[in-house]
Amino acid sequence: MIRNAGGGSNPGNRKFDPILFEVIRNALVEATEEMSVSIQRSAFSTNVKTRLDYSCAFVDSRGRMVAQAFCQPAHLVTIGRLVPRAIREYGAGNLQPGDMLVVNDPHRQASHLNDIFLIAPFFHRGELVGYLSNCCHHVDVGGGAPASIGAFREIYQEGIILPVVKLVSRGEVHPGLWKMILANVRAAKEVAGDLRAQIAANNMGMRRLTALLDRYGKETLDFYIERLLEYTARRIEGELENLPQGTYEAEGWLDDDGITDRPVHLRAKVTLKDRKIAFDFTGADPQRSAPMNSNLTQTFTACVYVLKCLVDPDIPVNEGFYQPIEVIAPKGSALNARHPGAIVGGWEVSMRLCEVLFKALSTAVPDRVPAGTKGMICHVGFGGEDPRTGDYYTFLETLAGGYGGRNRSDGPDAVQTHIQNTQNAPIEETELNYPVRITRYNLIPDSEGAGRFRGGLGLCREYVFPEHEPVFTTLADRAKFPPWGLFQGRDGQPARYLSISNGDPRKLPSKGTAPVGLGEHVRVETCGGGGYGPPWERDPELVLRDVREEKISAARARDAYGVSVDTDRWTVDLAETERLRRQLKDRGSRE
Repeated sequence: MIRNAGGGSNPGNRKFDPILFEVIRNALVEATEEMSVSIQRSAFSTNVKTRLDYSCAFVDSRGRMVAQAFCQPAHLVTIGRLVPRAIREYGAGNLQPGDMLVVNDPHRQASHLNDIFLIAPFFHRGELVGYLSNCCHHVDVGGGAPASIGAFREIYQEGIILPVVKLVSRGEVHPGLWKMILANVRAAKEVAGDLRAQIAANNMGMRRLTALLDRYGKETLDFYIERLLEYTARRIEGELENLPQGTYEAEGWLDDDGITDRPVHLRAKVTLKDRKIAFDFTGADPQRSAPMNSNLTQTFTACVYVLKCLVDPDIPVNEGFYQPIEVIAPKGSALNARHPGAIVGGWEVSMRLCEVLFKALSTAVPDRVPAGTKGMICHVGFGGEDPRTGDYYTFLETLAGGYGGRNRSDGPDAVQTHIQNTQNAPIEETELNYPVRITRYNLIPDSEGAGRFRGGLGLCREYVFPEHEPVFTTLADRAKFPPWGLFQGRDGQPARYLSISNGDPRKLPSKGTAPVGLGEHVRVETCGGGGYGPPWERDPELVLRDVREEKISAARARDAYGVSVDTDRWTVDLAETERLRRQLKDRGSRE
């Protein structure tokens, strides 16, 4: 169980200045945003500098999340839970100005091992004010496969495990620890560059906060931090009071655990009562000796994200936001894995958990939840010897997919969903820096879930590797359980993972590691989003537009939406459409 407390007191009934409150609130956020820009402009790996797979935040001296940059929702909640845990273990009294701690251990409430967190105490005039922290998803941290993703059975196989240790002491990097980290990873150049970017980002944050404190002083800053957390808690509790009270349940499945073919069952019960929200995951599958487990932090992240989507978007996300949230996840379950359980697929589990929670709440707030989405991170990683240089290389990216239809609009095509906010890895940059050719990159026609508002299209990305045979890994899902439709909307098309040799396609599992032969192509086709509402209620002109834009075929327009499209004149046959839609509606009423 997780319970979080925020807020504080107003010593001496100090007068509250709303203008100064907004100045300090936004100055704290801007400090983290400048940290974010610092990482982006100084990182080495495509995954960080281009795909923006990183996050930055400020935590106060009591371990409470105060401000965060607009980065990855997953990392930001993790920073809020990890920093107080790490400081308790290491001891705040053991830290000096210029120190920085490094940690990536999921069983210390970090996330998966690729996410390396750097935590810097921030002192002003000798007094501890708080902690600046950032996280980058590193392209490789060792382990059993390039990019450190794969079907591993325990945490020890996933890569180098960093407990809470000091990487930087009084401004100087510890040379022994630095060498040890780089000796355990395949992409030493990128990892070293990204770690330096993380150090630079924390230093940037210190400079910005120092300027803020020099101007207003610690007493003023502390006062307005307390007011910020109280303000956030009041607003989120007010929003919870206005949501339909009651208990809502749903379940869902992941394709398999990566080792066996058995699906991973997720169950959620959400209770809204007394200005609080409780998420109970009792009944979810026990953890597996496999990668598809999440820790409690990753589970908590899904809960925070879903709640954030249901309330006023203007409410800040900080410790005050977490205050009314209770999470119950039995120890040893797939949503609260014990050591030494594998966690590398934890974000895949957390992403699907978002879907299950939205499904549970669809009856409570049908106007605020989407139909089923991509619902997976969809990791792709590969590595080997670069034939151009003889050096070992490693590459990682995550692929987009269809978003679910909403109550007033279609789902966007080929986007990253929910807790994921990463960007596309451009073909030009990828092919310039790595020995790979991307032979296909396109939307997949007819992959959407039909509905009054259709789901978004999935995408196809195909790889071939000239003059060498790398090792290729997918850590993904959605091949067996497609994104579901809501309110008579239809499911999206499932994902497919293919190996193509001499034009002959062969299905691959959604999770697996294997060498790629010369001339062999690997194709990933991500799923389409689910539809929202009955397909026969979709505006025929929107169906016509989708056919003209080649997002759906004329045959699908007829079969799935009951719309007869004349592709010579680009018009809708209204009489035939009326007849087809009567048939669809009758069929739908019998299902």
